[in-house]
Amino acid sequence: MSQIWDILIPMDLSKKIIWMGDSQKNLKGFPEDVKDIVGYTLHKVQEGLFPKNAKPLSGFKPAVMEIVTAYDSNAYRTVYTTKIGETVYILHCFQKKSTQGIKTPKHEIDLIQQRLKEAFLLAGIKR
Repeated sequence: MSQIWDILIPMDLSKKIIWMGDSQKNLKGFPEDVKDIVGYTLHKVQEGLFPKNAKPLSGFKPAVMEIVTAYDSNAYRTVYTTKIGETVYILHCFQKKSTQGIKTPKHEIDLIQQRLKEAFLLAGIKR
């Protein structure tokens, strides 16, 4: 049923995407299957839907979400927010190489925090 509803959404209601920093370049370096999954998921986000493979990023709830994609024993993350106006800001795309379990490395969190601040500034919102 939801597939039929998805098809009926007018394209002019889709949110635009703004890529922060090198996030789009990083995504282009992901394996094709991962790019397909992330692309499909971001399209659903643009339509205002909440994809099953997206979850709130710990420490940023509920403002920042991450798309978690496992592929060929690797973990890929695409981090975004929809909480700034009617735009989807892609804050960061990276391959998680941490050996510390599921925790996102501090340098990745710091970069996400910086890009979130930049996204608010870009939207004309001071935080």
